[in-house]
Formats: sequence, C-alpha cells, structure tokens
Amino acid sequence: MTVPDPPALPSLGEAVRTWARIALLSFGGPAGQIASMHRVLVEEKRWIGEGRFLHALHFCMLLPGPEAQQLTIYLGWLLNGLRGGLLAGILFVLPGYVALTGLSVLYLTLGRLPLVQAIFLGLRAAVLAIVLEAVIRIGRRSLRNRTMLGLAGLAFLALFALAVPFPLVVLGAALLGWLGGRFGLPPFLPGDGPSGHSARGEPGSALGETLPAHARTGPGWSTRVVAIGLPLWLAPTLLLVTLLGSDHVLTALARLASVLALVTFGGAYAVLTWLAQVAVETHGWLTPSEMLDGLALGETTPGPLIMVLLFVAFLAAFREPGGFDPLLAGLLGGTLVTWVTFVPCFVWILAGAPYVERLRADRTLAAALEVIGAAVTGVILHLATWFALHTLFLVVEPVRLGPLVVDLPVLASWNPAACLLTLGALLAVFRFRIGLAPLLLGGAAAGLGLHFLRFELLGFL
Repeated sequence: MTVPDPPALPSLGEAVRTWARIALLSFGGPAGQIASMHRVLVEEKRWIGEGRFLHALHFCMLLPGPEAQQLTIYLGWLLNGLRGGLLAGILFVLPGYVALTGLSVLYLTLGRLPLVQAIFLGLRAAVLAIVLEAVIRIGRRSLRNRTMLGLAGLAFLALFALAVPFPLVVLGAALLGWLGGRFGLPPFLPGDGPSGHSARGEPGSALGETLPAHARTGPGWSTRVVAIGLPLWLAPTLLLVTLLGSDHVLTALARLASVLALVTFGGAYAVLTWLAQVAVETHGWLTPSEMLDGLALGETTPGPLIMVLLFVAFLAAFREPGGFDPLLAGLLGGTLVTWVTFVPCFVWILAGAPYVERLRADRTLAAALEVIGAAVTGVILHLATWFALHTLFLVVEPVRLGPLVVDLPVLASWNPAACLLTLGALLAVFRFRIGLAPLLLGGAAAGLGLHFLRFELLGFL
C-alpha cells in the first residue's frame, strides 16, 4: 500500500485555529475529548502519528491533573514550541470557563427550568455515545494482544468492583510494564500487535520520528519552567491568606483547588465524590441536588470535567461574599479556582515533556507506557459504565456480591426518554458517523422535541 506524503507542519496561526475548533467541541469528558483530538490531529490533519499520540497520552496519565488538558499542552508544544503549548492549553480551558460562568449566573437567577433539563437530557445521551465511541477507538489502539486486553479488564474490575484508587491502578500498570520491558517479555513490547507492525512507525505524519529543535533542551529549561510556574500557581493563594485571612471563602476555595490539582489523577471522576463531600457536607456550600446539577453542567459544556469546581466556587462565593458584591465574589471564586487548578498542568508538561520525548526509544519506558495505555482503556470503560448507569436510570445503588461491592441500577427506575435518546445517539455515531457538533446539537434538539411531544400527548389525552 502506498504511504501518502506527510503534510507540512502547521504554522502557529493554523495550529491556533485548529486548537480553537477542538476546544469548542471538547465535550464528553476526558474520553470524548481525547477521541476528538485523535480524530482531528492524527486522522484528519496527520500532524501527529499514532505512536507519538499514544506516547504523549500515556505520559499525561501519570501526572496529576486533567489528562486531556495536559495532552493538549503537550501536543501544542510538540507542534509549535512554547507558544504553541501555552495557546493550546489556554484555548482548551477558555470555552468551558466562559460557558460555565454564564450558566452559573443563569442557574442562580432562573433555577431548574424544565426546558433546560430537557436540553441536558439530550446532551447527556449524545455525550454517552461519544464516550462509548472513545472506548472503542482507544481500545483498538492500546489493546494489541490478549495480555493488554486482560490488563484492561483488571483495571476496570479494580475500579468498578474493588474501589481501588485510580493512582494505584496507574502506578501498578506502570510498574508491571516497566518489569515486562526490563525482562524483554514479548507481550509488553511495542510492536507485538496482531500484524507484528510497530505502532510507533509513523511515516505519514508531519512530525514523523524526528525530535523537534525546541525539544532539544537542557536541565536549565525545566528549572526555569518550575521557577516561574510554581510562584505563579501559589501566588493567588498566598495573597488571599495575607489580605483576607485563612477563614475567608475565597481562601478556602483556593486551598481546595490546590489540593485537587495535586490529586486529580486520570481526570475529575477520580475525585468528584470527595469534591461533593467537601462542598456539600463539610462546608455546606451546595445542596446534593445542586451538586448533581453542577456535574450535569460540567458534562455538557466544553473543557475538562474538573471545571465543575468553577460552578461550586461560583455558588459558594456568591452565597458567602465576605464583604464583596455577591456577583463579583462569584466571578472571583470561579476565576480563582480555574487559575489554581490549571496552572500546574502547564508546569508539569513544559518541564517534563522534553525528557519524555528523548526517551521514546527506551524499551522499559515504552513498555511501562504501553501497559498504562491498556489500563487507561479499562479506566475509560469504567467511566462510560458510570455515565451510562446515571444517564439511563434514575436510581443507582451499591450492591454487595460476596466480597465485591458494585453500583447497580434499580431496573424499575429506567428512564424511557433517556434510553430512546441514547439509542438515537448511538445510531448517529456508529451507523451514520455523525460529527461531534451535529451530534450535540441534534441531541439537544431531540431532548427539546421529546419534551414538547410529551406535553402534546398529555394535552391530547
């Protein structure tokens, strides 16, 4: 088969336009966002090769913070250097920040309108289809043999039935992969796929196998990144403690966001339960139903799901303004937690990515990252399962099965409208190959259509 000529590397302007497009379509949580990036950068633009994309993704899974955001920074830096990484990372967060800030204001003023809930129902069905498609896409790339398939299954069971913390799953996968690479076990080595062809051969991509000039940096580069980035990250919290004291709501929110930035391994799902406990039970900033509404807003707006914290911060600061105008306090709270949550992502990636790029040919590191990729497939399947249960059923309860405790739906609580919308979304994705934007718009329109149809039928009856 003839290999097409590789395209040229993008200019900064072309890359920025593409990152803006990806950011505006970054719905569906980390699974959907990673799938969208792969579709645009690897399949459509062919700027990044398959192996390089997976290598970057697996490294980002090892870091605290939202992996889709970090992958954006990594690939932006890889293509266009420091400016490319900064602009890609900022653009990825910006639409979600604007959308969630506006929706937080509307939520406080308009409340839970039936029309809004109908739109959310349709969007959640579309998002579920996106996540399921991402499981299949990423699984096809990462599960190269039966060993990787088994490891993905173990990762899923560890999270779904044993409640093993996500960091332990990732670290265990990394250790297992490192040992497999260290001893040269064939199932763990790149290239042991069904075809025997290494996924790291990428002659059709713009980058190919070359190391970009801007990636050939020394230790001084990483030292400068850390020396500049860490003070920028910590400055707002220290300033708030000095000016407002440690008990002010903005200071408490800054501390909470700082902790989340360090413990959010593998995306926001890993810490959403803890976030809900802190916001609802410890501080009483929100009610349980408001926390669920915030999660729905986070799922159906572009950007990392951890942006749910912006909704929490806006409501918390609005209700406890501490001398500020309530609306101003809400805006300050949302902006503050966004800064504190995402600045570390730039530090980790810009400081560490040059070293990871140099080690792409290292057999033990490659094997560790390959196994992490298999575990990540299991993790995303777990996220898809969690999302499906909470979309299609109104009640989900923990059930003990011997030594295991799993969340299972109450079958009588199935949501017919959600099931119908999800079936339509799945047909649109897998049968008709509908694009991301039409799928989301169609989901919202279908949700509204069912809402009005229900009222028409009630009036007819």
